Amino acid sequence: MVYVVDLDGIERGDPQLDYLQEIARTVSLWVDGGVRTAEQAIDILITGARRAVLSSAYLHGPRQLKRAWRLSTELVFEMEIDPSGQLVLADSSWGTEDPVELARIVREAGPDHVIVSPRERDPDWELVARISTGGPTWVDGSFRATSVSSLAAARAAGGIFHIDDLLRHWNDPPLPDGGRS
Repeated sequence: MVYVVDLDGIERGDPQLDYLQEIARTVSLWVDGGVRTAEQAIDILITGARRAVLSSAYLHGPRQLKRAWRLSTELVFEMEIDPSGQLVLADSSWGTEDPVELARIVREAGPDHVIVSPRERDPDWELVARISTGGPTWVDGSFRATSVSSLAAARAAGGIFHIDDLLRHWNDPPLPDGGRS
């Protein structure tokens, strides 16, 4: 599986749908394209992506999340956490600034897969463990492929590793589960 971050989608609200469609022909994709509305989530899925990533930093509240879920169940929700440890929210309509509570709200609305995405900081593994008790939880961020033991200890479903880190460790021993995490 490949996790694609479409910077045109995130920065300008204009995901590169043609390119995503080409990539999706050969590999299973999770795509973070800066989805702000339910309709944009469906546009991502129409490219052939396995899942569209909806982010707390871009999605306009729980109403859009519920609308997107009614249109497709192939969604995953990312909770972006800024360098100071605060949850990044597109607007205040989420009703909470607590990541554990937000994960509960999201899962009640439909999506069970949640991504914890700390920016420019190490993951708070205790927080990941608390969120993981509610369902499949993935971790993205600045940690390294050598942190697989931390993922396991926090009961995370897996990690989203940056390609440059994976290439640096190309000749290292394989990950414990055959490299699927």
